[in-house]
Amino acid sequence: MAEITIDEMAKHLGVSKSTVSRALSGKGRIGEATRIKIQTFAKEQGGWVEKIQETKITATQNIGVVIPTDAYSINVPFFQECLLGISEMATMLKYNVLITVGEVNEISGVQTLVENKKVDGMILLRGVENDRLLKYLTDIHFPTGLAGTCEYKDVIQVDTDNRAAAETMVSLLISQGYRRFAMVVGIVSYEVNKSRCQGYYDALDKNGLDRANQMFYPNFIHMELIDSIIADIFAGKIEFIICGDDVVCTKIMSRLQAEGYRIPRDISIVSLYNSTNLDCFSPAVTAVSISARQVGNVLGNQLINCLRGDTYNAKTLLGHDILLRKSVGK
Repeated sequence: MAEITIDEMAKHLGVSKSTVSRALSGKGRIGEATRIKIQTFAKEQGGWVEKIQETKITATQNIGVVIPTDAYSINVPFFQECLLGISEMATMLKYNVLITVGEVNEISGVQTLVENKKVDGMILLRGVENDRLLKYLTDIHFPTGLAGTCEYKDVIQVDTDNRAAAETMVSLLISQGYRRFAMVVGIVSYEVNKSRCQGYYDALDKNGLDRANQMFYPNFIHMELIDSIIADIFAGKIEFIICGDDVVCTKIMSRLQAEGYRIPRDISIVSLYNSTNLDCFSPAVTAVSISARQVGNVLGNQLINCLRGDTYNAKTLLGHDILLRKSVGK
């Protein structure tokens, strides 16, 4: 009798291919009744036990981590702290970490590690809209973790509720009497930036502020635009600048102070992510505090639990704090 493929079994049983794969491999979280049903059907079709034995792969005890190329070129402490957290957990659990650097939607480095069987699982440190790399890994049913949130249910996700954090911050500012905001954010195809923008608009809507009366500057990367943005903000009589993250805030704070603007007397400013980048400023910047190191710890732990066939959480949302500092004041 010819062997049946995973795809054929999934269609026949009305389940996903990843569910069939988990049932046959014995790894991953799946209901016992579903596991028995799939394994029984596979045995009835012939050849399943022998096939699993023939294709068994020895674990490498390695996990791969994809570092975005801008992690060091523009100094993004989140990635460095998250990598440290992953490495700490991996070391404790007797795993090694292999690093590859990748541009957005670049998959060649990961393909090399996966197809040469150098790693047992992969971790991505940035979620991107329509991510080719995540699609590649899920299509081949490779154990994957993400520091962020995505649409793929098979990907282990560890994140902070950035939307709620942004909504909390902006609502707090509105409660203090601010009514005119400018939001400056980096690349909006990054899922974290999309979430922060959604939280910003949630706060405006919740508090009855007209979006049309506010200013919004997406995809801010190049310093060449900063002078025109600042001029536009002051011409529009904006009271408050909301920066999408510490990298954006560092650029804007540096320029404001270089031009002699007094914070918060002339304008107030906050960052929706805090890091050591902001430590050099006086006054200190009000910011959302998230532990990137904890994100890495939890992500490494959950992925390794999955690889070992232990219980793991498919999705984890961590908490945040609002650090109230002197960059805000009427």
